[in-house]
Amino acid sequence: MARKKKDKKLKKIKRMAILLLILIIIFIVLSLITPTEEELGNGLTAEGTIAGLELPAPIPGEQIITHTGYTLSYNEEYELPSYVAYELTRAEVLGGGEREDSFKEDPEVITGSASLDDYKKSGYDRGHIAPAADFKWSEKAMSDTFYLSNMAPQAPSFNRGIWADLEAVVRTMAYDNGSVYVVTGPVLTDGPYKTIGKNEVAVPKRFYKVVLDYTDPELKAIGFVLPNEGSDKALQSYAMSVDSVEEITGIDFYPRLPDDAEERLEASFDAGAWSFNAFIPTGESADVEYVVREEGAVDKILDTILRTFVSLKTEIFELLGIDKIEKLARIFL
Repeated sequence: MARKKKDKKLKKIKRMAILLLILIIIFIVLSLITPTEEELGNGLTAEGTIAGLELPAPIPGEQIITHTGYTLSYNEEYELPSYVAYELTRAEVLGGGEREDSFKEDPEVITGSASLDDYKKSGYDRGHIAPAADFKWSEKAMSDTFYLSNMAPQAPSFNRGIWADLEAVVRTMAYDNGSVYVVTGPVLTDGPYKTIGKNEVAVPKRFYKVVLDYTDPELKAIGFVLPNEGSDKALQSYAMSVDSVEEITGIDFYPRLPDDAEERLEASFDAGAWSFNAFIPTGESADVEYVVREEGAVDKILDTILRTFVSLKTEIFELLGIDKIEKLARIFL
């Protein structure tokens, strides 16, 4: 009887040892194939792409807010976004959603965003910074573009004219290149400014937009700065290098690019490398984009899992020491 109990206990210990061995092997393998925290901190995902490539360097004192499909940096002094950043893909510009105006205050702004009353009878449009038409792939995403944190006072002739033309051209750029990284906003370095409403929302004198194509085979970037007024000039006449836009705005664009690529792409521009035709929807199914967006959501979940494992791996390594992990590997392998 005692012998049977002993055999049973040994079998149990053996099963536990085998399970432990399997877990250690899995842990060691995952440790070898996953990146370090330093690599993730540099923006590299497991696939080698650059996470958050569209995001400028943080602006001191400003609140970073993420809505569906875009990120903005809110400037409380002027009640405007210093920038709005997002990736725009070919599939997204083919989205089939219909625009439904739903202008509203942004509850995410800690200090309170501009209000609808600020714009009433001001003579200025509530001008989108990230345009609603870039977010037709999702009802929620398009609705989020109507937060007043994504707005700025724009002259009607500007908002409905050359600014809308530039927005349509950027959609063509996204379609032609598969994906572009867009950062856009008001220039807030050339005040003082006229203000509107009780919240004293600043009326910008100029607006900017920078676009990065970081898809092979031709990597390129271009920037634009336009006065807040109607214009019949060609959009190409407002084109400039990203470096030039940085000098005007004081914002550091695309800091997650490798240093050599950032220096090369931002120093110059070639307007001839881009199409300046306004984007015209082809009528392709919006379902294509919906699938792509869902895949993007899955990618974010997988990236979160990866980062969790990397953090856990680091903590265990610090607790046991790399040498102890190696000794365990030798014992069980």
